[in-house]
Amino acid sequence: MMRRREFVAGSLAAALAPVVAGGGALASPRGAGRLLPVPLNPGDTVALVSPSSPVSDSFDLQLAQEVLEALGFRVKPGAHYGDRRGHLAGADAGRADDINRAFADPDVRAVVCVRGGSGGARLLPLLDYDVIRANPKALLGYSDITALHSAIQARTGLVTFHGPNGSGSWNSFNADQFRRLFFERELMEFRNPDDRGDELVQRRNRTITITGGRARGALVGGNLTVLTALAGSPYMPDFDGKILFLEDVSEAPYRIDRMLSTLRLMGALDRIAGFIWGRCTDCGPGETFGSLTIEQILDDYIRPLGIPAYRGAQIGHISQQFIVPVGGLVEMDADAGTFRMLEPAFSPST
Repeated sequence: MMRRREFVAGSLAAALAPVVAGGGALASPRGAGRLLPVPLNPGDTVALVSPSSPVSDSFDLQLAQEVLEALGFRVKPGAHYGDRRGHLAGADAGRADDINRAFADPDVRAVVCVRGGSGGARLLPLLDYDVIRANPKALLGYSDITALHSAIQARTGLVTFHGPNGSGSWNSFNADQFRRLFFERELMEFRNPDDRGDELVQRRNRTITITGGRARGALVGGNLTVLTALAGSPYMPDFDGKILFLEDVSEAPYRIDRMLSTLRLMGALDRIAGFIWGRCTDCGPGETFGSLTIEQILDDYIRPLGIPAYRGAQIGHISQQFIVPVGGLVEMDADAGTFRMLEPAFSPST
C-alpha cells in the first residue's frame, strides 16, 4: 500500500486547477440532490479502470478480472487500465478517458477500480460530470478513490461505493457483503462481526463510543489524507448534516492531528451530524519524539462537537471491510457502534 503524504501537495494543486473538461464539469453546485445508480445483476458488464497507481505485478490485473467474473459479471477493461507512468497508472488523460467512456458506454452497468495508491485527484478536472450525471452507475473502490467519490458526490450527487478494489482482498466477508448489497439490494446494517476467539469477552475488532447517541444523515468521507487534500476545491463534498466516516493508513498521529485540524479550520466538523472513525492501519507514533495517541486526537477534535461518534468500524485498509454507500442516507448508533441504510442504494429502474 502506498503512503499518501507525497500525494497531498500535488493533488490539491490539481484539484484547484482551472481546467474544465467534458463541457460543463462545474455546472452542478455542491450539495446536489441524491442520484441513485442503476441496479446490478449477475451477467451485467462492468468496467475495470485504473484511476490512481499501477499494480506492481500485471498478474494483479488478471486477478481483478477473475474476481469480477467470479461475482458473475462480464468484464470490460479500460483501454489504459494496464498503463504505467511513474507512480501513476498511465497519463492523466488516458485514465480519465477510461472513466468517462465507462460511464458513457450503454453496455456498462458499473465501474470498478483496480487499486488506489495516488493520483486520482489529478483526474478531477478531466472528468465529464454531465456524462456521469446522465448515466448514473455504481463506482466501487477505496483509499485514493476517495478523490473520485468526493468529486462525483460534490458535482453530481451520485451515490458511489467505498469498498474493496478489484485487485484487493475478496474474502468471503467482502464477497457476501457485495452480493447482499448489489444483487439482493439489502438495506444493510453495518456491524463489526463477533471476533471473540478464545477470549471471555471480545478484544479484537471492537467499536468504542466517543459520544453516545443516534444521528441520521448522508454519508461522506473516506481516506482522511485524500479528503483533506481537496480542501478549498470545488470537489470537496458538502458536510452540512452529514455523517462523516474516515480511515487512513501509514500516517503518524501528528499528521492525523494536522488533517483533522484542517477539517475543523474549514468548518467541516462543525457542520456534521455524526462521526464514524474506521481503522488507521500502521498509524502508531514514531520512536524519536513524543506523540498524542489517535484516541487523544479524536477526543480533542470530535468529543467537543457533542455529536454521536464512535471509532473502530470495519472501514479502511483491512482485509474485511464494509462496502459503504457514499451519499447514501443512514442512521448511526454510536452506543452500539453500528450504522444502517435507510433507503435503497440503487434506482428502481432495471
